[in-house]
Parts: sequence; structure tokens; C-alpha cells
Amino acid sequence: MLRRVAPDSYSAAVGDPERQDLHQLSSAIRNGEDLGPFVRKAFASGRPESLLHSLRHFARSKESEIEEVCKAHYQDFIRAVDDLRSLLSDVDSLKSALSDSNAALQSAAGPLLSSLDAYLEARAIARNLSAALAATRLCVRVLELLARANAHLAADDLYLALRPVDAVERDFLDAAPHPTLCRMLLRLIPAVRSHAERKIAKEFSDWMVQIRVASRHLGQVAIGRASAARQREEELRIRQRQAEEQSRLSLRDANSSSIYSLEEDDDSDDLAAAIAAASGSGAAVDGILGFDLTPLYRAYHIHQTLGLQDRFKQYYFENRKLQLTSDFQVSSMTPFLESHQTFFAQIAGFFIVEDRILRTGGGLISRSDVDALWETAIAKMVSVLEDQFSRMQTANHLLLIKDYVSLLGVTLRRYGYTVDPLLDVLSKHRDKYHDLLLSDCRRQVSEALAADKFEQMLMKKEYEYSMNVLSFQIQTSDITPAFPYVAPFSSTVPDLCRIVRSFIEDSVSFMSHGGQLDFYPIVKKYLDRLLGEVVDGAILRLVEAGGLGVSQAMQVAANMPVMERACDFFFRHAAQLSGIPLRIAERERREFPLKRSRDAAEELLLRLLQAKLDDFMMLTDTVSWMADDPPPNGNEYANEVIIYLETLVSTAQQILPIQVLRRVLHGVLTHVSEKIVGLFLSDSVKRFNANAVTGIDGDLRLFESFADNQSQLFGDTEDSGANELKMALLEARQLVNLLMSNHPENFLNPVIREKSYNKLDYKKVATISEKFRDPSDRLFSTFGTRGSKQNPKKKSLDALIKRLKDVS
Repeated sequence: MLRRVAPDSYSAAVGDPERQDLHQLSSAIRNGEDLGPFVRKAFASGRPESLLHSLRHFARSKESEIEEVCKAHYQDFIRAVDDLRSLLSDVDSLKSALSDSNAALQSAAGPLLSSLDAYLEARAIARNLSAALAATRLCVRVLELLARANAHLAADDLYLALRPVDAVERDFLDAAPHPTLCRMLLRLIPAVRSHAERKIAKEFSDWMVQIRVASRHLGQVAIGRASAARQREEELRIRQRQAEEQSRLSLRDANSSSIYSLEEDDDSDDLAAAIAAASGSGAAVDGILGFDLTPLYRAYHIHQTLGLQDRFKQYYFENRKLQLTSDFQVSSMTPFLESHQTFFAQIAGFFIVEDRILRTGGGLISRSDVDALWETAIAKMVSVLEDQFSRMQTANHLLLIKDYVSLLGVTLRRYGYTVDPLLDVLSKHRDKYHDLLLSDCRRQVSEALAADKFEQMLMKKEYEYSMNVLSFQIQTSDITPAFPYVAPFSSTVPDLCRIVRSFIEDSVSFMSHGGQLDFYPIVKKYLDRLLGEVVDGAILRLVEAGGLGVSQAMQVAANMPVMERACDFFFRHAAQLSGIPLRIAERERREFPLKRSRDAAEELLLRLLQAKLDDFMMLTDTVSWMADDPPPNGNEYANEVIIYLETLVSTAQQILPIQVLRRVLHGVLTHVSEKIVGLFLSDSVKRFNANAVTGIDGDLRLFESFADNQSQLFGDTEDSGANELKMALLEARQLVNLLMSNHPENFLNPVIREKSYNKLDYKKVATISEKFRDPSDRLFSTFGTRGSKQNPKKKSLDALIKRLKDVS
């Protein structure tokens, strides 16, 4: 390397620019720096000659330094050349010695080398023969495996054919003895695998077509089993209710035990029988279940052998998903009511198959994949149900589809699928179903009322009595009557009972098997609506329409107590069907749901009877209010009214319950009392005397005697029954007693008034008292009684009138 030297004294002494450039160039050369900048600068300034001149000057300056160095090391060079010359002679002697040794060695080793060459040639021949034998044995094994693969392919045993092919590829492909054989294997192995894949793909496609039909049949069988199980449960509950009812009626223990013994009769082997009949064989498990999964598992196994199991899993999932999507198609040409069973059975069978594949398929499909398919399916079913339910306007159609959907839910829940969204749809349309059901019942109730003539129902046979009376528990006695039997109610009662009972059964059928265990309150709520809105409203409209006569109104009023007993049966029946113990249902005390129509019917009957009595009361025009003597046989109107009332009672007591008859008679007699008081207040009666009052008193005695005679009809004591009816005449009786009293002024005594005249009104008493005239007040009577003492009764009456005027 060049040593860095300091600039010489000559360079340092130069002061002009050229000398400075030379000095810098010299420093750069000595230090081994790049001279490019100096060259570019010289050419850029257009003075390359100065650069060349500087370089030549630097070279001349270095020549002298070289000469000095050579002079300093001359002696060392001389000594080194002498050493090399002495060494050269030694090397020549060594070379001659080596040449002699080599000639001796070659003469001694010649025969040995020829023997070695012969040995190596023999060993190479042996190695070639061994390789040939090994290659032959390898070819034999390869050909044996290929022959076995061809035999299995001819027999369509794809898995057994693929095993030797895999063995050839694994064990012999890399060790093929000849390139030709290797190329043949490289061509044939993929061809065999491709053939197996195509073959199994075709079988899988055929299975996909077959499993769709099998799934529909399987779904129908499974749902049919659920329906049969539900039917057995219903029959068992019916037998239990019959046993409970018989125990309530205190029948013999033998009868009860015979009914309970029926509960043990249960066909537990119906599943195997139904499946064996459907599949035709019970040998294999899949055969028993009605479908064959062997082609699917074979295809999966072949793809596992081919190393394509992941691709086959995805292929299977996508194809089944597409198949499920096609199952979702609802034909617009066929009513959903006709196609819903096939629709839901297809989906049920699909997921029963998937459940079996999940449990026995060896990982062909995962739980997450099945859950994803189920979520898609249940979302679609919910959408279809929402759409179809929104279009339906018939309760029976809704019920039919609901029943099948609930059976679908029961079936798939046994396989672990969540069916709550389906049940939520059913619960969501509960109100719509009952509204449609109420609409149907409203029409049926109106038709039943319009068809009834409101006459007592005649039953000629015992089965009619059982069908119209016992089946609704509206009988008043456990003794079967003689036939023909005339019932106290009209044909409307059993017709309405059948309508309500059908409503209860339909409502319970819709509410049951819907995921809600205690649904009796809901059934009771809709039953209250049916009775309170539909039945009560229809009867109320019938009563208020004004087209009923007395006999018809009486029959309607007679029907209402029977309907009250029927209502108790309705709620018991709803409780039984809902699985609620009767003792719990009977604890709830409820008001009669038809109370409005019952009260309206009794009010209508009473109005009609009052109108009839008003016709008879028009005979009061013949009453002589200023008669000289009281009528000997009473007034004519009273006799006519008594005859009518006796006729009324004889007819009404055959159909009206005692309490209703009592209320009606009480209202009629109250009306009679009001009419009698109204006679005294009438503008047509200007004045009356004591003889007229005596005649009215006789009329009242006739009515009171009638009330006493009716006491035997009531279940209470005779005195209480008679007093209740006589209380209806109390106002008229107190008025007549006041007018016949010798001291009418006692009316002003609070104690006496509260005890004897508490029903009388001040104004009425004042008006009537002014009209009362004593017989001594007749025209020209003052001439015969002049100077005589004034009548005390007249004096008391005048005082009463005066005091009443003061109070007013």
C-alpha cells in the first residue's frame, strides 16, 4: 500500500493557483484517492494540458525515490538469489530418487492391478444381475396388485379396487424399475381414481333422488306415530274422566276398577309394527327405519380413500341444502290445506335422516351444519305459516294445520330439534283462530235462535233424552223420566249447548300440544267471550227485537235457568279437557254469563204480562166511584185479572223455575198495586166515596187470596212465600187501609207511618185525600144534617189534607 506523505517543501512554497492545483493532485495520488474530480475539472475548464504536465512532473519526482529504494535493498536481493541457486541443486537430486522408486513400484504391482481389474468387472456383473432380479420381483408385485384392482373394478368393488392402487402408488411408484412402467402407473392410477369418483358420484346422485321420496314417507310415518300416541293419550284421558265422573256419581267400585284397568292396555310395539309394514323388512336397522343410507356411507368411504373427504362433505352439505330449499317450494296452484301435510312431512323426514347421518355418519356432517340447516328450515316454515295463516278465514282450516304442525313439533323434538318458533307462530295466531271460531259460533247461534219456535221440546226416545239432556248435565233429577217426555226448555237449549261444547273442544284442541301446559285460563277467557258476547248478545238481541209473544217470552225465560246449569257444565267440561282437576275449577265462583239476557227475558215477559193486565185494567171504567153501596161481588176487572193470573200460573209452573215464577208473579202483583193506586190518582176519577174504597178493598182481598194460594209453589215456607207476594200489593193495601181508617190523620205520626204506611208517598196521599168524599157530603145533604155534630173521620181527613198541604 502507498504511504501517506506530507507535501514537500517545493509544493508548499508555491503560491500561485497552478502550484496549488499541482499540490492537491500530488496529495491525492500519494493518498490513493480518486482522481476523477481533477480530470473532470481540467476538462471542464478546457485545460487538460496542465493536468498532464502535473502528472508527468509527479512521475519524474517519484523516479528518484524508486532509485533510492533499490539502492538501499540491493545486497538483500543478491543474497536471496544465491540461496535459490543452492536449493535448485537439492531439488534435482530429490527428483532422480523419486523416479527410481516409481520404476520399482510399477514393476512389482503390475500383476496385482490386473487381478484387481478382473475382480471389479465380476462384481459389476453380479450387481447388475441382482438389480435385474429385484426389478423383476417388483414388477411381479406391481402386476399382481394391478390385476387385483382390475378384478375389483370388474366386480364394482370400488373400495377394494382403490386399496391396491393406493398400495402401488405408495410403495412402488417411486421405485419403478423402468421409466416406461413408471409412466404407465402415472397414467393409470389417476384414471382408476377418476373412474371410481365418477362411479360413486352417480350412485350418490341416485341416492339423493331416492332419499327425497323416502324422507317424505319417513316423515309421514313418524308424524303418524306421533298422532297415534296422542290419540292413545286422549283415549286414556277420556277413560280417566269417565272413571272420575262415575266416582262422582258414586257408582259401584267394580265399575270404577274396570274402567281404570283399561289404562294398562297400551300398544307399546306399534312403532316396530308400523315401520315393518312400511319398509317390508325388519332385518337391518336402516331398513327398519324405512330408508337406506348404505350408498351415502359408501360414497363417503370412497372419498375418504381418495383423500377427498372434505370436498365430499362440502358437496354433500351443499346438495342437501339445495334439496331442502326445493322442499320449501309451496305450490300456488294447490291450496295449502291440501298440501300442508306433504310439505311438513317432507321437512320432518329430511331432518330425521340428517339426525341419523349425524349420529352414524362418522363425521360426514357436523352438528353446526345440521343446526344451520334447521335454522334455515324453521325460518322458512315460520314464514310460510305466517303467510298462510294471514290468508285463512276459516277456523277449521287453521285448526287442521295447527294440529299437523304440533305433531311435527312433537316428532322433531324427540330428535333434539328446537321447535319453539313454530309454537310461537301458533300462539301468535291464537286470537285470530278464536275470533274466526267466535264468528262461526255467532252465525250458528243466530241460526239456532231463528229456527226455534220457542215451544217445549218433545223427546220420544231415551237416546234423545241422553243426547239433549244428559250429555250436557242439565237434568234436574237423576231419575230417567217416562217417554214421551216434554222438556221445560225449547230446542234452542241443546242446540246452543252443542255449539258451545264444540267451541270448547276446538279451543282446547288448538291450545293443547302447543308448548303451554296450563292453558285452562286462556280457554276460560274465550269461553267467557263466547257466552258473554255471542250467546248472551244473540239472546239479548232476540229479546229486544220485540217479535216475541207472551208464551215465547215465557219459554225464553224458562230456557235461561237451564242454560245456567249448562254453563256450569261448560266450565267443568273445559277444565276436564284442559287437564285441570274439577275441584280446582269448581272453586272459582263465577257469575252467570247470560245474566243480561236472562234479566232482559224476564223483563220482557213481565212487560208483556203487564201489557195484558193493562188491557184488563181498562175494565175499571165500569167502577162506580160514588156508589151508594159497595159492589157485592167485587169489581169486574179484578175477577178478569184473577182468572188470567190463575191461568198464567197453571201454564208457567210447568216450564218456569220456582224462583223465576216467583219474580214474575211479584212483578205482576206489583204492577196491579201500582195500577190500583194509579186509579185513585187518575184524572178521570174526580172524587170517590167510602163505598168505592170498600169495593177496591174487596179487589185487593182477591189478589191477596191469590198470593196466599201460590205459597205452596215455593220451596220456602208457605208464610214466607205468601208474604213475599203480598208485599207486592203493599202500597195499594196501605192506601186502602188509610182511606178506610177512622183516623187518617195518624199518617202524620212518624211512628205509625213507618209501621203502617211506609210505602205511601206524601204527594199521592194528598192528591187522593182531596178526592175522597164521605157519603154525608152528597148534594143537598146539608139540609138534613144542619146543626148535627161533624163526622170525626171527616174532621181527621180534613186535618190530614191541611197538614199535607202545609208540608208541600
